Amino acid sequence: MIPGEFDYHSPTSLADAVALLDRFGDDAKLLAGGQSLIPAMRFRLAAPETLIDLNRLTDLAYVREQDGHLAIGALTRESALEESDLVQRRYSMLADAAAVIADPLVRNLATVGGNIAHADPANDHPAVMLAYGASVIARGPDGERAIGIDDFFTDLFETSLEVNEILTEIRIPAPSGTAGGAYVKVERKVGDYAVSGVAAQLTMDGDRIRQIRIGLTNVNPVPMRAADAEAALAGQLPSEETLEAAGQAAAAECEPSPDLRGSEEYKRDLTRVLVKRAVAKAVSRARRAQS
Repeated sequence: MIPGEFDYHSPTSLADAVALLDRFGDDAKLLAGGQSLIPAMRFRLAAPETLIDLNRLTDLAYVREQDGHLAIGALTRESALEESDLVQRRYSMLADAAAVIADPLVRNLATVGGNIAHADPANDHPAVMLAYGASVIARGPDGERAIGIDDFFTDLFETSLEVNEILTEIRIPAPSGTAGGAYVKVERKVGDYAVSGVAAQLTMDGDRIRQIRIGLTNVNPVPMRAADAEAALAGQLPSEETLEAAGQAAAAECEPSPDLRGSEEYKRDLTRVLVKRAVAKAVSRARRAQS
């Protein structure tokens, strides 16, 4: 199939893009990497009357540390994260995710902002950003505002962005010397969505886990934190018993749907195992950072 008819705009400034989105509202879709939108349009699952192409807004593509956080421009390609020395050295969980998002061809076009704004619970970045406690910056006609990631994902494919707002930047808190993180997932083949994925970011206090955030991929209708698993780990020694309790808590609180990738029972048990692996890997990295 081919897409239906639509009007096409290619603004050269963020202000112009916001003005176009404000003008056309719900009838418009933003085009960044297009890895989700274009296939949906081809199969007539999305039929926007207006397409606003953001790819000429090159000033929204960057990866840099500033003011105590990692700033990622919304139009940064996934491959840029994979190639960033800064990400590889300082943000190990993000580096883990960057290497397993879809495949190299997709990563050359797909954007970080698009991945998050699409709010697909099967995408990898939502869980990672939830685990980091990130925030997103949105620009609309009334100016700029920051949205905490815990308030960003509101429903399946829905976010707290207003209809006339554009996600422009993602901000990840810079890690301390006692921090460690990891992202692990199981997929049927390279490029497939995860059967289940777990993102864990923590800080240590000696041998104990002081703080931890855990995000889950593709085992819930909305990108989610495993709050019960976090509670089972905070303030605890990362023993096998503690990790098992956290894994079981995550398995119980997620809501996977059975499909060709596996049954609900299988996905819950896989999540249990991946929580243990992700947390253990994050602890190991935090200990190395302290040494």
